[in-house]
Amino acid sequence: MANYPKSMSFTGFNTPSRVEADSLNLVHEGTIPEGLNGAFYRVQPDPQFSPRLGDDIAFNGDGMITRFHIHDGQCDFRQRWAQTDKWKLESAAGKALFGAYRNPLTDDESVAGKIRGTANTNAWIYGGKLYALKEDSPALVMDPVSMQTEGYTWFNGKMTGQTFTAHPKVDPRTGNMIAFGYASSGLCTDDCTYYEINSDGELIRELWFKAPYYCMMHDFAITEDYALFHIVPSIGSWERLRKGLPHFGFDTTLPVYFGMLPRRAGATAEDIRWFIRDNCFASHVLNAYQEGSKIHFDIPEAKNNMFPFFPDVHGAPFNGREAMSYLTRWTFDMDSSSDSFSSVTRLTQTAAEFPRIDDRYTGLPYRYGWLLEMDMQRPVDLRGGSAGGLLMNCLFLKDMVTGAEQHWWCGPVSSLQEPCFIPRHKTAAEGDGWIIQLCNRLDEHRTDLLIFDALDIEKGPIATINVPVRMRFGLHGNWADADTIGL
Repeated sequence: MANYPKSMSFTGFNTPSRVEADSLNLVHEGTIPEGLNGAFYRVQPDPQFSPRLGDDIAFNGDGMITRFHIHDGQCDFRQRWAQTDKWKLESAAGKALFGAYRNPLTDDESVAGKIRGTANTNAWIYGGKLYALKEDSPALVMDPVSMQTEGYTWFNGKMTGQTFTAHPKVDPRTGNMIAFGYASSGLCTDDCTYYEINSDGELIRELWFKAPYYCMMHDFAITEDYALFHIVPSIGSWERLRKGLPHFGFDTTLPVYFGMLPRRAGATAEDIRWFIRDNCFASHVLNAYQEGSKIHFDIPEAKNNMFPFFPDVHGAPFNGREAMSYLTRWTFDMDSSSDSFSSVTRLTQTAAEFPRIDDRYTGLPYRYGWLLEMDMQRPVDLRGGSAGGLLMNCLFLKDMVTGAEQHWWCGPVSSLQEPCFIPRHKTAAEGDGWIIQLCNRLDEHRTDLLIFDALDIEKGPIATINVPVRMRFGLHGNWADADTIGL
């Protein structure tokens, strides 16, 4: 049934698209840099069928992967479903069989025990493979050229956890992919797994550990010596699911924990060091690095819950002002015997989220960060409806060394999707390259792909590429050079 509900998640700019398509040499303005040769992959939740329970949240849509292949000064477009087990079962049935977000108690009995993942959170490239990722399930592998789905992977059968993060990292020293899973032994459990995978797709390390409590562990960070986990109380339980409540709810009475897992050979769960602080909300990580005995962890932090669809467990109304996040540095001194944070320092007065760096500096001292800014002082006109969530209307560049900031506003009736940095070449200096991102033209119900000089965003895009279909609000995406994926 294709009659979608008339709710915010399914109308206006968020009307389901469900388009698989190919289009060559897209119309564009400006100049696409000749040096760009590769592909930008991104994913959007795009429900194949109307919700089984009558309505749903955007986070529960099926994964639709988009590839923008840029070469010879032009851009080609390809879009395909991530054909998860869920997608295939529902496609065969011609209707939705899986119910509410992460609540198997609401599923049709015919799919009991099946993997519920939607592969809708990140399009990630590693080792010549395209991974469509959702943190409640294993990683789904797709061919980066044909974009046909190959299926879930357990990395040569060695992965014993049930879940794989949507935010892996690549260690720039070893080239290995570092990842983790939560609810690793089953839904709502506090079991977690740490993974290290080489470029041949072989799992070379798996370590199980416990979180202080079950929660949405959406992202993490690495440094040269540690994997870093922030435990923020977007909590869930089987009790909530049996009551038909949203899987997660935010608990303002619980503390935030921060775990440091040594990455050295032979380290165990007993070697994790836990720090504790007062309540806050934090999700995506910009970066982390070591400086002598100190660990710096940079993250957008908000005073309160940023997700209105995961409401306060005590019934407090959503507080939009307190949901605004600001880039903040958490610092820890490993020489200290205290379990407290050494310092918490706000780095900017600019409200922003969806942070990205030059990924070659993952876990290392770095200079530049790009984020999506929420500037409520700018004129806002949501003709056609918001593309989702808080209005992210500016691209924001932060120089972590000098403190300098740049801002580019997309206009009163547009909003932006996550930026992605592309190095000019493999040995280019940090930040020398381009930013690529989608812009939602809300009133026209269409989308542009924008390319910026990464360190001069205020002059605006150097190329604006007209996307032939409307892109729903997406989550995360990544760039791959042509020679790494066979394009």
